[in-house]
Amino acid sequence: MTLPPLSPPQEVGGPDGYSYGAVYVSSDDRPSVSDALRTIGFSGWIAPPQDGWIVAVGDPGAGITASAGRGIVEVGAHLASSFTPILAVRVRIDRQLGVVAWQAGDEMIRYSSDPSQEPDADKEVMTEPVGEEGAEALASALERPDAAEALAELLGEELDTDSVYESERLRSVLRLLGLPEWVIAAESLPRRVPGGPSRAEFIRLRAGREGFAGWLMSRFTRRSRPAPPIITDPPRQHLSGWELGLY
Repeated sequence: MTLPPLSPPQEVGGPDGYSYGAVYVSSDDRPSVSDALRTIGFSGWIAPPQDGWIVAVGDPGAGITASAGRGIVEVGAHLASSFTPILAVRVRIDRQLGVVAWQAGDEMIRYSSDPSQEPDADKEVMTEPVGEEGAEALASALERPDAAEALAELLGEELDTDSVYESERLRSVLRLLGLPEWVIAAESLPRRVPGGPSRAEFIRLRAGREGFAGWLMSRFTRRSRPAPPIITDPPRQHLSGWELGLY
């Protein structure tokens, strides 16, 4: 499957290397989702329900966004104990897409388009996508079984990073699964998100709190370090000393 060329920067932010992450929660009960996020000190924005889904966007997108060193994927794992299905997506500097999903608390897919893009990855980590075999389970859980083959092909493709960004892959994934696509412009927050809810419709949390209390708490909460890697034990290749720069 060949992805379309990159859309204009104002739509996806790809050329600037944006990082962002979000959790899709299958629920119309935003108070319950908000309460679950407050208990772990989540920082980010919670959108109103749309077509049976609530989207929580992490702040920072590819960093620690909740207590106990949780990134957006770990936030998704926390929510998976109370809601189902759950889908967490993360884009790092538009060079890596991560997709992790749960059904009834069980993980269905753990995908990374390029594990070598993790901040601590060494030169032996391979650049090929990992985890696309979970596409069928994901498509089935989201009641899109006919999309399974196209989804697996999309996730398994190695992109030409000189011309296509991971935001484009994510847009195609969300479209196949019938999920709100405005997340690819989440970097616009707290300004208006193109195609998304108005600014006033979001609940803004900082360290699990709203308003001034949240702002004050965030002043004492340091979350600038990267989130845990999507794939903790990625495939590796053996490189010579010359290739590793040892000589």
